[in-house]
Amino acid sequence: MFLLQAVLVALLAVAAVIALVLQVRRDGTEEARRRTLSVAQTFANAPGTAAALDSPDPTAALQPRAEAVREAADVAFVVVSDTQGIRYTHPDPDLIGKRVLGPYEKVVQGTPLTTELDASVGPAVDSTVPVFRDDGSVAGIVAVEITLGDINQSVGRQIPVILGGTAGGLVFALGGSALVNRRLSRQTRGLGPAEMTRMYVHHDAVLHAVREGVLIVDGKGRLVLANDEARRLLGLPADVEERPVAECGLRSRIAELLESGRPTTDEVVPVGERLLAVNVRVTGDRGGPPGAVATLRDTTELAAVIGRAEAVRERLLLLYEAGKMIGSTLDVTTTAEELTRVATPRFSDFATVDLALSVFRGDEPRESDGTVVQVRRAAVAGLRDDHPLHPPGRVTGTVPTSPGSLGDGERHSLPDADVETVLGRYGQDPAHAERIIEYGFHSVLAVPLHARGVVLGLVNFWRSENPAAFDADDEVFARELAARAAVCVDNARRYTREHQTAVTLQRSLLPSGLPEQDALDIAHRYVPAEAGVGGDWFDVIALPGTRVALVVGDVVGHGLHAAATMGRLRTAVQNFAALDLPADELLARLDELVSRLDQEGGADSAEIAGATCLYAIYDPVAGRCSLSRAGHPSPALVLPDGSVHFPGSPVGLPLGVGSGLPFEAVELDLPAGSRLVLYTDGLVETRGRDIDEGMELLRRSLARAGRTPEETCADVLATLPSRPSDDVALLVAGTRVLDPSRVSAWDVERDPAAVSRIRREVTDRLAEWGLDEAAFVTELILSELLTNAVRYGTDPVRVRLLHDRTLICEVSDGSSTAPHLRYAATTDEGGRGLFLVAQLADRWGTRYTETGKVIWSEQTRR
Repeated sequence: MFLLQAVLVALLAVAAVIALVLQVRRDGTEEARRRTLSVAQTFANAPGTAAALDSPDPTAALQPRAEAVREAADVAFVVVSDTQGIRYTHPDPDLIGKRVLGPYEKVVQGTPLTTELDASVGPAVDSTVPVFRDDGSVAGIVAVEITLGDINQSVGRQIPVILGGTAGGLVFALGGSALVNRRLSRQTRGLGPAEMTRMYVHHDAVLHAVREGVLIVDGKGRLVLANDEARRLLGLPADVEERPVAECGLRSRIAELLESGRPTTDEVVPVGERLLAVNVRVTGDRGGPPGAVATLRDTTELAAVIGRAEAVRERLLLLYEAGKMIGSTLDVTTTAEELTRVATPRFSDFATVDLALSVFRGDEPRESDGTVVQVRRAAVAGLRDDHPLHPPGRVTGTVPTSPGSLGDGERHSLPDADVETVLGRYGQDPAHAERIIEYGFHSVLAVPLHARGVVLGLVNFWRSENPAAFDADDEVFARELAARAAVCVDNARRYTREHQTAVTLQRSLLPSGLPEQDALDIAHRYVPAEAGVGGDWFDVIALPGTRVALVVGDVVGHGLHAAATMGRLRTAVQNFAALDLPADELLARLDELVSRLDQEGGADSAEIAGATCLYAIYDPVAGRCSLSRAGHPSPALVLPDGSVHFPGSPVGLPLGVGSGLPFEAVELDLPAGSRLVLYTDGLVETRGRDIDEGMELLRRSLARAGRTPEETCADVLATLPSRPSDDVALLVAGTRVLDPSRVSAWDVERDPAAVSRIRREVTDRLAEWGLDEAAFVTELILSELLTNAVRYGTDPVRVRLLHDRTLICEVSDGSSTAPHLRYAATTDEGGRGLFLVAQLADRWGTRYTETGKVIWSEQTRR
């Protein structure tokens, strides 16, 4: 009956869907004809359509309107063409200017036309109408098309309704069938004589075959049924049935439970050497005949099995927790401490970990080191702190370098075993061994720590409070625990080696000393990260004209690649600084270099993930600083009164981003006694602290007047955590200003006669400075440089003399053409001037300014 109803409902649903589809298709076609014709007539009769067709450029006037109408009316296209069928509008601009397809002659004569056609996207409806001028003539035609697929989408929205109705009918039919079946079963009980006989046979077979005792007591307290298992467990006689419970020879507690009339769940009753779990259920509570049913289950063996299963479960849980706890850091000592905390007290009362000395250094013990290596206590944990076990940090003995020499582990019971043999590995100290025995240690389990065929050390498990000695199962568990811990220790050891290598490389790439200069009083700090070195660096570069360049940068990432990339960038900055480039131009060239290095690296090489840099040039003569930033934090400026400012200099994108945007530079006036603080983001951005909080801490640590750069570094680093999560590079520069009395400048007319006058005044100034011995050489240098500027340069020509660590002579002019050193032939009349300058001066060079160039020379004061 149910199947018949389901088939009928399904047929009705299919018929409804088919009828709906046919109806919607017919209605959709009519809707498409009506909509396309309405849109076409509306567009054709719109004001300005006929005038646009007669304009010099109909496409420019009609294409935007046609596209707007197409999107608003949700049609496939709105095409406007002339009476010859040449398109003026179309969604595809490539088809504008081409002839339309299909008949349009009748429309040109003034009659609208609606047709159904098969387009490339499926069935469609097209309506074409004429566009009339005011005089009644046809100016053009408008065609509007819509696909029937867009119209028929409503069918898909109504199908779920039909299907939902079908499902509801099916559920209703199923519910009706179930109610009818239930009513019939209640009246006839659903069974005939044959079925009843078969059920009884099966019931009797199952009742006497189950491994669980069954007792049935009627409402008068008589035992009406006892299966074979119940007779065996209770030792009942064969004719026990139909007797009162009290006369069946049952245990008093079991008889009491059967006669009580109360339900009982898993009450354990001892019967001889067995433990029986008794369950009693009252049969009259749910409409059945009065009485009770009791089941008996032998739990003697089950208790033992459950105990073993619980122990196994506890060990598996402990291994799971060990996987989560051990190896949380890449530190050898911390990993050993985590192992001892996992083992105690759930497995052993005490635990110690001894590691080879080379493991602490990041190396691995090798057989070439000898047959045995010394081990040092890395961690110890236990129930109490008054134990006699050696503390961490002490050398406790030796272990073989070959994994086969240790075996899988050793178990010993104390003091039955030879104490000196058992404890000899743990200290070679008989007195110490006796203290261990006196403390109460009675069992020890030693398991080697080795990974990848390398012996790392030994883990010892001790028991004193727990009276059970370690057994074979404990040894298997200990080996599994030690194997997991050994992998973590080996990972930490290998990381330690890599970290030390990276730190060594990092420090070798950072400046080992600072250049001699009088413009700035400089202090610096570098703090490596807790998890590994990164790519932070700083540099101080002496520039011509007593100027000094300050550099701070940060390469994204950690490890050897970041350190090596930092070294390459630092070298590049030094080379670019030698060209005496402005700060913004230097960063632009450095950005181009990083992008080129990434392109030349190839698919197998690691790219420079990103780098930031801050480049500043301080001029002590003018007391000004020019700086430019590439994605780097703003420097801090501490004025002599202790106030702290973060100059709002423009920040460019990080190096290597490839945007091609220029960098900007900003000029800052720095009074003498100011402190310019350059740093990397690890100083202000740490784990658990955002950058705003870090900037405020930096401000407070700097806001003290009269502090030296060294004291400033100490104050700033005091705000850092003991183990920072990122590298920190810090550079503090205290500004000085060159004494104006040591600076002389002259404006020079572009007249060769002015050279001798300037030469005399320079000689007089050198005499005032007590540099008479340098006058002759300075005159020669000045004559050559100034003569070239007067003869070949442009206005303004200027001479400046600086008396600092060196004597600096600068000649500037407005020309951007720089002279070149060359060797003159014997017949040449010129070309020897710069050669003489290069021979007489310690250094010379050219730098370009916004208004021209400066040619300078330096002479060491002797």
